[in-house]
Amino acid sequence: MFYQLFKYLLFVPVFRLVCRPWTKGHENVPRAGGGLLVSNHISWGDTIILPVMLRRRVTFPAKAELFNGTSPGARLVGWFLKQAGILPIDRGGGKASSEALTAMTDIVKSGTLLAMYPEGTRSPDGRLYKGKTGAARVALETGCPVIPVGMSNTEVIKGRGLPRMDRPGVLIGKPVDLSRFRGRPIDAGVLRDATDAIMADIQKLTGQEYVDLYGAVVKSGSYAGDVDAKVLPHPGWKAPVEAGDDSEQR
Repeated sequence: MFYQLFKYLLFVPVFRLVCRPWTKGHENVPRAGGGLLVSNHISWGDTIILPVMLRRRVTFPAKAELFNGTSPGARLVGWFLKQAGILPIDRGGGKASSEALTAMTDIVKSGTLLAMYPEGTRSPDGRLYKGKTGAARVALETGCPVIPVGMSNTEVIKGRGLPRMDRPGVLIGKPVDLSRFRGRPIDAGVLRDATDAIMADIQKLTGQEYVDLYGAVVKSGSYAGDVDAKVLPHPGWKAPVEAGDDSEQR
């Protein structure tokens, strides 16, 4: 109840008036049943525009730290996130990551739309980065439709008055074809190939240059090489094998 009131009485009217958003491909979102929305991640504004522009309710996972603040403002944020149905995720790895994936799988099985950013973090420079395999695992374990989403112009403009976006857009594609992976053991190879297929469909919508590195590695500064050298035509790309060469090159 709180979600619908907040969305349609406050967020949607104000957002449409101030930001003038657009969407295309809404017919590709299933009208009922569980599903997985997979999107590129440009700014924190992505998490606002997607539920605003879709008729169905969308659940996002969010880092658990947002729910555990102790200051009055942080407590208000945590309360709002809980009321909006946002799922707290412990990103500590190991058992915590496994439990988070189980929770997301259960959400999809319950008939809810779950939105995920396979890159795992906002893009460091506006390009599309290598996808983590969690979304592919949820998709293959549930058999749900996987809907690619391309965000554009969602950078938040700060200045006088409230932060805003200038004509942000949501482009929704047809479901990703993962049929060749279904029924196979869900191992590391299958998850990587399925993830690359998901990221490739996102790239087709956005036209972003693809970098075969995890965005978090680049943002942390732990990658000492040339990021530009890791640019590929598309996720999962392998260079053609030349005549007389039995090896495959990436």
